[in-house]
Amino acid sequence: MKVLVAGGTGFIGSSLCRELHERGHEVTALSRNPDDGDLPEGIEVAMGDVTAYDSIAPAVSGQEAVINLVSLSPLFKTPSGTSHEEVHLGGTENLLRAAEEGGVSRFVQISGLGVDPNADTGYLRAKGRAEEVVQDSDLEWVIFRPSVVFGDGAEFVPFTKLVTTPYVTGLPGGGSTRFQPIWVEDLVPMIADSLEGEEHPGKTYEIGGPDRLTLAEVTRLVYRSEGKPVRIVPVPMAMAKIGLTAAGPIPVVPLGPDQARSLEIDNVVDDNDVDVFGYEEGDLTTFRSYLGLEPGRQRARA
Repeated sequence: MKVLVAGGTGFIGSSLCRELHERGHEVTALSRNPDDGDLPEGIEVAMGDVTAYDSIAPAVSGQEAVINLVSLSPLFKTPSGTSHEEVHLGGTENLLRAAEEGGVSRFVQISGLGVDPNADTGYLRAKGRAEEVVQDSDLEWVIFRPSVVFGDGAEFVPFTKLVTTPYVTGLPGGGSTRFQPIWVEDLVPMIADSLEGEEHPGKTYEIGGPDRLTLAEVTRLVYRSEGKPVRIVPVPMAMAKIGLTAAGPIPVVPLGPDQARSLEIDNVVDDNDVDVFGYEEGDLTTFRSYLGLEPGRQRARA
């Protein structure tokens, strides 16, 4: 199958392109900066920006499937001159239009847990509206809503270390927000599988890893893997929403209001759809094993 991966040189995209290539698909990685990727020989690379239709239409035309991985980070304020609406909604609309006009049959949208057109954050609202336009399209669509994804090159561990310190650190709400992190190398085979079965079109899959961890637990695990203790000092959510900085005697997470609001929303699944792809939660790589804190299949660190 001829498959275009939008965002194919990014963290998840690079792993997915390799997985698809190993399965024998003809893969094209679409990226604004194609030189940034570390892809094996045999994977085509195309330059394009999903917010500019004319830049992506030629690469999309003639593909059999498109996978949309393009995303702004929900962990950081959006870069100047961009917005969640422009990238997540507008970019998805452009990819869908190019796919419909270019003869594509299947469209896979990588979304996220908690997305909703009426959500409290710009990221979740734009992602929710993007899901609606995917579902309204004439294509065979599949939607994935993963929890936070970890692995080499991911933001999850570096972000935790950026906004906290060992020994003592502040966290909004005491770090009570829950996550269900999934290893990238467990997620990408499921995405690849969604191209190959006729049971997948029209389905939305919520995907999480084997553990539900609070932000405080994630912070302790990250520093424990470096041999450092950490004491969590709760910071009221109301203070976090006005944008805390790391100034003061107790370092606290430097969040903008939108990022602070996201910490009031758990990022875990009600029913884990990994079983659709032949997995049980216990089959998946734990965050602890990734950090080298227990036996597992992956011992590298981001």
